[in-house]
Amino acid sequence: MSVQGSAQDSLQDCLQGRTAVVTGAGRGLGRAEARELGRLGARVVVNDLAAAAGSAPSPEAAEPASEGGAAPRPSAEPQPPAEAVAAEIRAAGGEAVAHHGDVADFAQARELVRLAVDTFGSLDILVNNAGILRDRMVFSMSEEEWDAVVRVHLKGHFNTTHFAAAHWRAAAKAAGGAVYGRIVNTSSEAFLAGSPGQPNYAAAKGGIVGLTTSTAAALAKYGVTANAICPRARTRMTEDVFAGFEVPDRGPDPLAPEHVSPLVGYLASPAAARITGQVLVVHGGMVALLERPRVAATFETAAELFTVGELDGLLTPYFAERSPQETFAAVEVLGLRKG
Repeated sequence: MSVQGSAQDSLQDCLQGRTAVVTGAGRGLGRAEARELGRLGARVVVNDLAAAAGSAPSPEAAEPASEGGAAPRPSAEPQPPAEAVAAEIRAAGGEAVAHHGDVADFAQARELVRLAVDTFGSLDILVNNAGILRDRMVFSMSEEEWDAVVRVHLKGHFNTTHFAAAHWRAAAKAAGGAVYGRIVNTSSEAFLAGSPGQPNYAAAKGGIVGLTTSTAAALAKYGVTANAICPRARTRMTEDVFAGFEVPDRGPDPLAPEHVSPLVGYLASPAAARITGQVLVVHGGMVALLERPRVAATFETAAELFTVGELDGLLTPYFAERSPQETFAAVEVLGLRKG
């Protein structure tokens, strides 16, 4: 099913009085998302990892870009990206503060949530976006490359979700009923399609979907929603991925992060109260809602226990008629386009 919308914006200022945390928001996707939430009236805590003043970034921190396109930078830069984005939001008439901590560190994630509550009096929206890349085939990948990516993406999502969820649960108990809470997590088509050169990234992004659906089920009774998006956007982190896709000379760039940020704004809004536990692909003026996995076939033993021979008699003929390319990976999502 394909549905075309209208160009009207009926949710202006729909987040007035709400507080949002956006991780990895120094550049790229996170910056666009933070600015969009600010445009809709939210007070924004802009998180992006920065080197400590007067020191150089660690070797691990110096290389990667975040999901939002930001990488830690030498302290010689006049203004860290998180502070620059917060300043942009304030210049547009909004309220924003910067946080320069590492969301993959449990204690620093706690401080991020605490900063939102202490500064603005509440936390209503959490957008998890921070991430890095260490692309390599599985037979060439080092332990450090695996651990670094899983740490930032998956553990980073868990850390902030943990503290936000605890805050909302306590608030709901104090209020004696549901509260306002929105979580938007960042997965990827790499998980859906089984990107062969990104086993660490694909695994982390798959884990984020599992975290999202689990969180949605756990927090529903408190009034909190949790959804995951699979964005496609041109950022510093993805510049090599989209190297062959040049910015068009005319018209909007279909890979611009601004194609993604309105969906984040919508999912964070009161209008999306009934949407939770969902996974949506978004890019280039198109949003695709993914279906949950469905059972393709079932096989039952004629006895109490299967034998290898019985499984051979059931599964081998079935897969003989099935294309080897028909796996659990949903490669067809890579072909989704507007129109």
